Amino acid sequence: MSKGKVYLVGAGPGDIGLITVKGKEAIQKAEVILYDRLANPKLLEFAQANCEFIYCGKLPNRHVLRQEVINELLVKKALEGKSVVRLKGGDPGVFGRVGEEAEVLHHHQIPFEIVPGISSGIAAPLYAGIPVTHRKFGESFAVVTAHDQTKEGKSRLEWQGLAHGIETIAFYMGIANLPYICENLINNGKSADTPVILIQWGTFGRQKTLEGTLATITKKVEAEKFTNPAITLVGNIVSLREKISWFEKKPLYGRQIILARTGIKSSNLAKSLMDQGADVIEFPKWKKNTFAIDQNILSMIDTYDRILFTSDEAVEEFFEQLFEVGMDVRKIKAVFYGCSSKSIKALKQKGFAAAHEQQMQPDGSLLIVGPEGVNPSFDDKYGNFDFLQTSEKWIDEQFIPIFQRMVSEAELNTVIFPSSASVEIFYQTVLSQGLISEDKFAELEVVCMGEKTWETAVRFGLNPGRMPVRPTNDAIVESLSSSF
Repeated sequence: MSKGKVYLVGAGPGDIGLITVKGKEAIQKAEVILYDRLANPKLLEFAQANCEFIYCGKLPNRHVLRQEVINELLVKKALEGKSVVRLKGGDPGVFGRVGEEAEVLHHHQIPFEIVPGISSGIAAPLYAGIPVTHRKFGESFAVVTAHDQTKEGKSRLEWQGLAHGIETIAFYMGIANLPYICENLINNGKSADTPVILIQWGTFGRQKTLEGTLATITKKVEAEKFTNPAITLVGNIVSLREKISWFEKKPLYGRQIILARTGIKSSNLAKSLMDQGADVIEFPKWKKNTFAIDQNILSMIDTYDRILFTSDEAVEEFFEQLFEVGMDVRKIKAVFYGCSSKSIKALKQKGFAAAHEQQMQPDGSLLIVGPEGVNPSFDDKYGNFDFLQTSEKWIDEQFIPIFQRMVSEAELNTVIFPSSASVEIFYQTVLSQGLISEDKFAELEVVCMGEKTWETAVRFGLNPGRMPVRPTNDAIVESLSSSF
């Protein structure tokens, strides 16, 4: 078997929009991904369905996988002939131990590429409104590890040079050593009044900041119980934040949202929410198997008077199946209907006029098209009909522990149900399975896209509290922006 290849990829600082094009392409073709805690797990959704995920996350004082084990896994998977991605937060060359991993791969004669990423030490300050260089405040910038001391307790850093020769300093993961950092900078000549800012979870919607000076910041951290992951930025340039802070002014900044998911792909709603500054966790993540079209139904397609699509996915899959068999869609004489505004919109994008299910005429032969099994309520509603199942889907279990980690690290305050189906699925796959405790869920504001979704949430005892004036993505963003 020929050797595979390893891509050592920088995931960027957190915002998934900051992944490089080359990094995203490596994820998309990977067969194995070894990822760190600080690499946003949403990036894993770009991977192909059969990709293997291996968590290498490091927490303070606890390593899930030792570096030696990670090195061994990179070699092992590559020798199996697989395309392997080592996904690291920020840039792999900045305190990412990429040199050690590349050396091991070189030793085993395994081909590799290093894909740079946007460094957290530069990106997090920018999202807090602070460029790390500025003509009026300083043209020198240093990136420093906060883990400075040797085993013997001696300093590895030239503190006097840092205090006098560098105008802006970014310390990585420096909360635990903050008293030591401040003490050494002051003792070596840095003014005790020098501004300091801590940026936690930089570029995420849950980004938090804490400002002080070298003399005051340690006590503020203790009072606020501020923790890693965080960048500590020291320098007079911090004062620019008052003028050019931008990210924290986004209308949904601070909203930490679970978006109940029914579709295979990340939704446009999720993107709209993130564009406005929210953190969004979508769940469940699905795997899908698409069916070949039923030949009996295909032979009768021109005899139906009405065709009802249960979802936008049903629309996409139905027409994909028709195109695959080379059928001329002009043979279809039926009037099209959709069970939701999304399915109607999907039909209109295909060039077909469509009406809502509630406006469907009662007479004529009916074909219902859906990616799931027959809804029992259809028998009561429609009597005789044919059903075409376009696909089947099931929860991707690899994403369950990923979801649990994301929930544990977030301070959730909102859950959004975009459809009544999403309520039932979320209840069965999340609440009934204990992936979120009842107490934690009770703290969330429950948002429902429309009346039908609201009624379903009430039926499941989920206490909905907000519904936008219209069942659209823009209306949800507007509604959430108005009161947070």
